[in-house]
Amino acid sequence: MSLSKKPYKGTRDFFPEDKRIRDYLFQKMKETADLYAYESYDGPLLEEVELYKAKSGEELINDQIYSFHDRGERFVAIRPEMTPTVARMVAQVHKEVSKPIRWFSIPNLYRYERPQRGRLREHWQFNVDIFGAPETMGELEILQIAVSLMESFGATSEHFEILINDREIVDLIFNKVLKSEGDLSLKLYKLVDRYKKLSREKFNEQLEQLNLSVESKDAFLTYLSLSSIDELKKFLESNKLETEGFSLFKLGEHLEKLHIDEFVKYDPSIVRGLDYYTGIVFEIFDKNPENRRAICGGGSYANILKIFNENPMPGVGFGLGDVTLRDFLTTHSLLPDLSKPVTKIFLSTQDEKGLPYILKLAKDLRKEGISVQTHLETLKMNKVFNLAEKKGAEFVGILGTNEIESGVIQIKKLSDKNQKDILISNIEEIKGFLK
Repeated sequence: MSLSKKPYKGTRDFFPEDKRIRDYLFQKMKETADLYAYESYDGPLLEEVELYKAKSGEELINDQIYSFHDRGERFVAIRPEMTPTVARMVAQVHKEVSKPIRWFSIPNLYRYERPQRGRLREHWQFNVDIFGAPETMGELEILQIAVSLMESFGATSEHFEILINDREIVDLIFNKVLKSEGDLSLKLYKLVDRYKKLSREKFNEQLEQLNLSVESKDAFLTYLSLSSIDELKKFLESNKLETEGFSLFKLGEHLEKLHIDEFVKYDPSIVRGLDYYTGIVFEIFDKNPENRRAICGGGSYANILKIFNENPMPGVGFGLGDVTLRDFLTTHSLLPDLSKPVTKIFLSTQDEKGLPYILKLAKDLRKEGISVQTHLETLKMNKVFNLAEKKGAEFVGILGTNEIESGVIQIKKLSDKNQKDILISNIEEIKGFLK
């Protein structure tokens, strides 16, 4: 039986062109995090399953994690998400370090998903988290980072929107208006989270199974029909509930002052599926009807350190996967042309006697930080320029028999055909021409 040449289902081979795109995405992620002074961290690929059982939710544990017993009979999982890991790490150091703690990472994650557009079993994810920030300030900064990253790719409010909600308000509505607690409240959350993914017929069918009273059902459907912060306030007031003190309303004022409110829209169906969220939750949505889906999600989690017997500390973060981000950029034609590698100069010779010269020149130029690709055998003149273009070279250096005898190399810029003969020993002049 011959081995398959294909990667494991739901994973990818990154050939050079794909890897260039991934590197480009990672570069933008890191540059954005650096602008906000977030520090890079990482954690282990394996964690004990108990870490995820404590906070990540039943669906992830039962259906999505890759788990196994190691040789020491420890029940471990390949990490499906990063938030429990960063919480565990913060729990170790938060008493000794100044607040707020600003960290980011780009971890490799695995979930046993059904592979489809925008969702694979293996992906990389830009995780950004802030711990210990004053109320609404952490949420505000995290949303700014998300917008800054999207803008760094050339995206505008025409391309994406941030749909936002507040689980503290949702809890209040479920408890006081719908009179739901415990298991019923959890089922309502799960149903709301699936609201946009289900047909209306299927949604109504699952709603009926919850056996809500007529009044509660009507209130629930009214809540899901809300489309603005003002409508939400009126809904709360009509049900004799407080509208003061909620992070969502305070955050809106800050967003307006920073002129990023154009990206943000209230959506009652945004609750996020993971159990550790306690306050503001949000998802970045692609506006293009061909890719109308969430490409990023995040929110506030105040109690996650409790699983390590630590006092609550406010945390806010988001995760943006490389698969959904690439789909978004491709849909909106925002990816640059990365089909070719980037090389400053391609060196070739038509005479075997020239090989030592171009190898020495390549060595000297690399010491100066210049990327050089050498053709390691003789190359006919009629093939030089075509090959150099395929290699992504900006310049071509040609060393023929006449050039060897005179000690010069002919260098030509491919974009405008400007060329110059320079002494092969004159590195400074060659450097100057290559600028």
